[in-house]
Amino acid sequence: MEFPMHWLIILVVILVLFGGRKIPELMRGMGEGVRGFKEGMHGANQTQSQTVVPPTQPALPTEKPADEKKPE
Repeated sequence: MEFPMHWLIILVVILVLFGGRKIPELMRGMGEGVRGFKEGMHGANQTQSQTVVPPTQPALPTEKPADEKKPE
């Protein structure tokens, strides 16, 4: 399989923009991001199947209605 020339150009541009020292840090950060995303998706699937939704209760009024208020 022949390595296409446009991939070589892209790699050279990335090397020039980020430098040799930044590329491993960039790749490490991308790997951690993908790993975190996968763990989050796996965790979301587990919690959805195990989540129990409690029944909702009507909210209690915080103020008395206008006709029950004392005149000042």
